[in-house]
Amino acid sequence: QHIEDAIDAGKPDTLIIDRANTASNRRESLRGIETKPGLDRDEYSPAMFQEGGQGSSVRHISPSDNRWAGACIGAQCRKLPNGTKVRIGVVD
Repeated sequence: QHIEDAIDAGKPDTLIIDRANTASNRRESLRGIETKPGLDRDEYSPAMFQEGGQGSSVRHISPSDNRWAGACIGAQCRKLPNGTKVRIGVVD
């Protein structure tokens, strides 16, 4: 739901893979967002993309949802090189 809401709010659905900046993007997107017991901080655009980092949408969600979505996106992008454009969409 977070992905759909973020895209509906104007975040891009086409992202560029940029693995080299994953850690710094994650730090930037989560800076100032408090942790909540039992929840993960989910960011969209994901940190592995050039569009991640400062200005990302961040929402507290269940750890299983967050890790499932991250694993799903990661698996689909695993063999794609940096610089590849990827369109993110939610399929029910």
